[in-house]
Amino acid sequence: MPQDTILFDINETVLDLSVLQPKFKAAFGNESVTALWFSMLLHSSTVCIVTGVQSNFATLAGDMLDAVAARLDVQISEAVRNDILSSFASLPPHADIKPALTRLRSAGYRTVAFSNSSLNLIQSQMENAGLMEYFDEIVSVEETGSFKPDPRVYEFVAERIHRPVNELRLVAAHDWDTHGALSAGMHAACITRSNAPYHPRYRQPDVIAGTMEDIVEKIIAVDGKK
Repeated sequence: MPQDTILFDINETVLDLSVLQPKFKAAFGNESVTALWFSMLLHSSTVCIVTGVQSNFATLAGDMLDAVAARLDVQISEAVRNDILSSFASLPPHADIKPALTRLRSAGYRTVAFSNSSLNLIQSQMENAGLMEYFDEIVSVEETGSFKPDPRVYEFVAERIHRPVNELRLVAAHDWDTHGALSAGMHAACITRSNAPYHPRYRQPDVIAGTMEDIVEKIIAVDGKK
């Protein structure tokens, strides 16, 4: 059947994490610590999947911020820590998001925000970014007790929105996420927000582009929609 529902990862894919860089530079003296922290957060969530550790993305984000500070031997105040973590709820959308989602919805697609963050956090993010009207549904993995790329969470979102897994496509800026979706039987599209090459050992999506507008046009072309 033709695909009619597109899932969107949120952090980095839809929302711009680069606005956190000045805060990390002020706290650690180097804005590149932002990427280190986020990578450690993703690594920690994956370890939780494999070993059955129950947590949530917000808690892990705080834990990894503390770990980065300890690793770099930097003391950050509680106020600075809270400011960095609370800023996660008010990230702006990338400039290409609203036009791309408008185009996708006008072509007849349903759009779903799908994230490792809690439902409350995703809703706050969407409201603060002015994106509530651009998504038909918002789904968090939190009810599963796990995180992407656990196959269970892709199956969970399919059940939640009443669509077969193989009729869904995930758009993400992370190759581990698109690989996870493809491994679970979904279609996928990877937006190359960074200069990092796609992992050569992972499953390759049929749609890859550098902007969300190009991603959307390729999806429409692949699906044969006008």
